[in-house]
Amino acid sequence: MGRSAQPRLSELDGILTVLVVGLTGGIGSGKTAVSDRFARHGAPVIDTDLLARELVEPGQPALAAVAAEFGPECLDDHGQLRRAHLRARVFADPAGRRRLEAILHPRIRALARERIAALTAPYGLVVIPLLAETGMTDLVDRILVVDVPEAEQLRRVMARDRIDEIQARRILAAQAPRARRLALATEILDNAGDLDHLDRQVAALHQRYSRLATARD
Repeated sequence: MGRSAQPRLSELDGILTVLVVGLTGGIGSGKTAVSDRFARHGAPVIDTDLLARELVEPGQPALAAVAAEFGPECLDDHGQLRRAHLRARVFADPAGRRRLEAILHPRIRALARERIAALTAPYGLVVIPLLAETGMTDLVDRILVVDVPEAEQLRRVMARDRIDEIQARRILAAQAPRARRLALATEILDNAGDLDHLDRQVAALHQRYSRLATARD
C-alpha cells in the first residue's frame, strides 16, 4: 500500500541487485524483534543504528566532529561517547538534534550503501528507524513498517529505558508521525499482538520477499 517502488541508482545503471527491504517503525515498535526473526530465516540484516555506533567509535572522524560540535563533555574518561548524555541533550534541543543529524546521517547513508553493495543473498533488510525523516528511501526497493499504537509505544519505551512519560513523549514527538510512516509502506507488520502472531507474519513476509527476489532474476 502507499508507496510505489522507485528504482535505485544501481538498477538505473542496468546492474541487477538483490531485493532490498527497508525496515522501519517508531520507537518501541519492536523493529529488533522483527529483524532478528528475519535473520533466523537467513536474511542478512544491515542495522543503521549499529552503523551509527561504528561511526562514533574512538578514533573515528564522526566522533571527533561530534565532540567539536557539542563539547568534550560528550566523551567519557576513555574517549567513548556518552550516549545517554548526548541523547538527553539533543532531544531537549531540536536545533542541536539537527546539528547531530547533519554530522551522522550522510556518513550512515554512505556506509549503508557500501554494505548493501556487498549483499549476495536473494533479499536483505536494512533497518532504518528514521527512514521517513532522513529520506533514505532511495536505498531500498520496498518499505516494511512495523506498526503499533502510540499508547503501546509509550508503554514499551518507558519500561525499556526507565524514563517517565514526559521524556517518552518528547522522543516520540521528535519522530515522524505514525501516519507518515504508514503512507510510505509497501508492507505493514502489526506488532501489537503476541509472539506467535509476529512469527507468522515474518514467515509470510519472508516467503513473499523470497518470491519477489526470484522474480527479478
